[in-house]
Amino acid sequence: MDYWFLIIAAILSFAGMVFHGFVGGRIYMGNINKIDMEPLTKSLSLVSWHVFTLFLAVASFTFLYIAHMPSAYLAAYPLIAVNLLVALLFIALGMSGHRQLLTLPGAYLMGATGLFAWLGIN
Repeated sequence: MDYWFLIIAAILSFAGMVFHGFVGGRIYMGNINKIDMEPLTKSLSLVSWHVFTLFLAVASFTFLYIAHMPSAYLAAYPLIAVNLLVALLFIALGMSGHRQLLTLPGAYLMGATGLFAWLGIN
């Protein structure tokens, strides 16, 4: 187990949470509020945005916990899988007509987080 790789994964998740939740959330809601959508749809869209922000928070604190309690390493595997799957989703959608997704940091941060976490527990 490598403490520093897990700490890097925790830092990446935490930075992603802060950026996604605060900066990205403002940009996202600004864009959503500009378009004609039902109020409930806008509210549900905001919830889904912040579910991902909460995932980043949980991942950050879990990687930090595992770095200090290596016996809990099994908790990292689902988080690693989600990070890598989201990175692949960004890439797959980006290559299939949604090119703007490849300009966003999602694939790169999620991929790097998953990689550092995996290196940290292996």
